[in-house]
Amino acid sequence: MLDGANQAGPTAVVLDTNVLIAAGFNSRSHAARVVVAVREARLRAIWCTETRRESECLIRKIPPLSWSAFADLFDEEDCHGEKLDPLAFSYVPDPADRVFAALAHAARATLITQDDHLLAARSRADVPFLSPHEFVRFMLRDAGETLPCELLARLTPEQPTEEAAQ
Repeated sequence: MLDGANQAGPTAVVLDTNVLIAAGFNSRSHAARVVVAVREARLRAIWCTETRRESECLIRKIPPLSWSAFADLFDEEDCHGEKLDPLAFSYVPDPADRVFAALAHAARATLITQDDHLLAARSRADVPFLSPHEFVRFMLRDAGETLPCELLARLTPEQPTEEAAQ
């Protein structure tokens, strides 16, 4: 069980449920590339009981998807067991999304999401909130290698997403 800040090793990420759903529907998407990177242990998917419960509940409600296709992403070693404070993230409009922001903050992990409300609130976050496209572009590169932490530090929350600029 994970009990605090990022440990050395693969980059820690928190995957919003919408990333899992997108990966399930399009195996060639940026979201799917992120999921593959977790499966290949190039990334660590940090989770907590609440985020796993939400992901499982929503995925089970979508008939073409199967929870068994995603259950392996929730490795016990990457479970964040410490208490979270979602109320500290009141700048995130949807209360259900606050737990993802709180988890990313507590674990010092990058939150990967396709949620426009979370991405719009990222300028107030102290950890990166990135879309799957941004994460793949800035962190995974095409060759599949992870960029150094120094580059992550240069990714400011104020940077607009490439999708938003189009």
